[in-house]
Amino acid sequence: MSGSRVGLSRWFSSLCGTVLGVPLEGVPDWLAAWCAEHLGGGPVGVLFRSDQVSLVFGLRLAGGGNVVVKARADDGRAASCVAAQARLAERGFPCARPLTPVVGVGALAVHAEEFRPGGEVLQGDSPDIAVRCAEVFARLMAELAGVTVAPPLPNPPWVRWDHADPGGWPAIDLLDGRDQSAVPEHIVETAERARRRLLAAGLPCVLGHADFEAQNLRWRGRQLWAVHDWDSLAWHPEAALAGAASGSFASAGSPTLAPVESSEAFLAAYQDIRRRTFTTAELETAWAASLWMAAYNAREMALCGGSPAGNDALRAQAAERLRRADA
Repeated sequence: MSGSRVGLSRWFSSLCGTVLGVPLEGVPDWLAAWCAEHLGGGPVGVLFRSDQVSLVFGLRLAGGGNVVVKARADDGRAASCVAAQARLAERGFPCARPLTPVVGVGALAVHAEEFRPGGEVLQGDSPDIAVRCAEVFARLMAELAGVTVAPPLPNPPWVRWDHADPGGWPAIDLLDGRDQSAVPEHIVETAERARRRLLAAGLPCVLGHADFEAQNLRWRGRQLWAVHDWDSLAWHPEAALAGAASGSFASAGSPTLAPVESSEAFLAAYQDIRRRTFTTAELETAWAASLWMAAYNAREMALCGGSPAGNDALRAQAAERLRRADA
């Protein structure tokens, strides 16, 4: 499995309405045995399957229960992510409750969680939508502040500006093996400038959700129903995590970048709800993080033939965001 997130968590889109069936023959032999041992029954039906950053199965088990089983290359992150998710679920935070700890299966880290379908994606990138999303992110970060787990390192690739690999980007075979001339120079330059600012921040790291996109949230009216993709927890300064979320919150499909005024509204609301005011350095870090994540996404889309929307937004906003980041 690669470190790219092309299509990451896009499988949730199939849960908004009719559940899509997948032949049971597509279930690997180890998974049937794993379910029987750890969940008390083998699969009798497949609700959905996705193979992106994680191999994800929605399964109907013998006895009628539905579960989600996730397997990913064991890079040491999974146990911390699942433990944090379990703590929040225990406290009533709207997320799927893990049903098992992480179990090693060969080179894979595997766990199961409850099936939590339903809800709608909140569409839009206006300042009003930004404030609603900031309220969720502030609540999420407040809950995670009370969770103690080993840092889930290495960070997910799209926020891995702290890597030690050669060059400006984290090493990812799927992306690095492609023709890099497909990546516009402004993406590379923006990422380099944002990364320099982020690495100079010197701020303490905290636990946070690093893939805070519209597609990973589900709503029932104005009520939050679920936050998904807990595999994407990260260990970064709070301001950087908030900044990344302020840029990505509106991504409901292919990743894009929210308008500057909406990111500004997100960050203001986040600080108000958390009852703390970011320092100048923290605000600059937040704006730099929004840029680096957007540049990473734009590079990925350029290399993989994805939507140009993120690149267009980055090109239009880079100068202002770099100014605010003092980068």
